[in-house]
Amino acid sequence: MIVAGVDEAGRGPIAGPVMAAAVILTPSQFNVLLSEGLDDSKKLSEKARERLFSRIRELGAVWSAQAASHSRIDRTNILRATLWAMELAVKRLHSPISLIIVDGNAFIPGLPRDIQRAIPKADAKVPAVMAASVVAKVLRDRVMKRLHKLYPDYGFASHKGYPTASHRLMLDMLGPSPVHRLSFGGYNKNKIKNENNTDSVGGN
Repeated sequence: MIVAGVDEAGRGPIAGPVMAAAVILTPSQFNVLLSEGLDDSKKLSEKARERLFSRIRELGAVWSAQAASHSRIDRTNILRATLWAMELAVKRLHSPISLIIVDGNAFIPGLPRDIQRAIPKADAKVPAVMAASVVAKVLRDRVMKRLHKLYPDYGFASHKGYPTASHRLMLDMLGPSPVHRLSFGGYNKNKIKNENNTDSVGGN
């Protein structure tokens, strides 16, 4: 049975993209990765995530990722943008798949429903989903570091777009950058909060 694990990173931030990843691991690959500390990306340090991402590639695991931009999030809402990115990530695996395990409680539109399983906290239970969570988090963090170079005043390299106190302070002082999610609100009373921000397909 070929199992694809799917997860995302970046649903909670108020700036930057959401990143989805899909990973297929062979039994030998996930045994090696588990022995080297593979886990839910939220439980790992940045250094550990980077190391595991390197190992995922070195071991020849099949993986793919897709970002949904801040503008797509504003245009469609965070849930739809995340599921869109997940669908493309799975399709880009270019591999026959017996089962798709999605972290969260939402199924991916555009993919066969009968081979999908939506499992809350799968990123702490299923090795392929753990790996997908690592890939998604590493790639999104790299994007935010690049955005920091374009908009250094906001501190994206440190908080990765999450609504920390320092981030909100800079928003109050400067207003939103071109990569902020305007639909999330929280810094401009004229912007509408995204009512779908609490829909769950994971938790990164």
